Amino acid sequence: MSSVRGRYDNEINEVQQDLLVLCNRSILSFEASFTAFIEKDLIKAQEIIDKDVDINRLEEAINDRVIKLITRQQPVATDLRRLIVLLKAANDMERIGDYAVNIAKETLHIGNSRFITSVELLEDMYFKTTLMLRQIVDSFVEENITKAKEVAELDDQIDEMYGNMIQHLMKLSAVTPENISQITYLSFICRYIERCADHATNIAEHLLYLKKGQHIDLNN
Repeated sequence: MSSVRGRYDNEINEVQQDLLVLCNRSILSFEASFTAFIEKDLIKAQEIIDKDVDINRLEEAINDRVIKLITRQQPVATDLRRLIVLLKAANDMERIGDYAVNIAKETLHIGNSRFITSVELLEDMYFKTTLMLRQIVDSFVEENITKAKEVAELDDQIDEMYGNMIQHLMKLSAVTPENISQITYLSFICRYIERCADHATNIAEHLLYLKKGQHIDLNN
């Protein structure tokens, strides 16, 4: 029985390692997409779009492995909770990869045109969101719920910056309607960054569920 349990634990650990690979790839894609946006690197933006299939396949592989473990092993409650959390965290990280792609697409739309307004607030949002993503992965590895809660608290700051940027862009659209296309692209990028921060908060909630067995909303 102990050898069976040992193999089962090893399989769960392998899924967790796959999740860490997915986390790293998604975060790197997010970082690369924003850099491409700032530098107007259209070649890099297209590469990010093209490589998204790799992130999607990795998430699908994690899903398949978890489903096989559930059906084959009929896990006890604590193991089942861990497997469910791995599924949910993988989905959140795959979505971050999708938002990286969306930022890259907006970058292609903007092209080589000069920015019609300062993007400093977007940069601040990006840096804070990247910090959240890196820290939530560390919290997940350490299963440290205190750190996870601290990460989730940063989301309020992202939300405030998002509101300020959107308000600024709306005012800008009123006085420079000829720039409405780029204003729209910048609004979308702002939204995608804010959503990435939300997914970091989601992962914090998953970790609390793993450790406490309770669903806790950290967005309020």
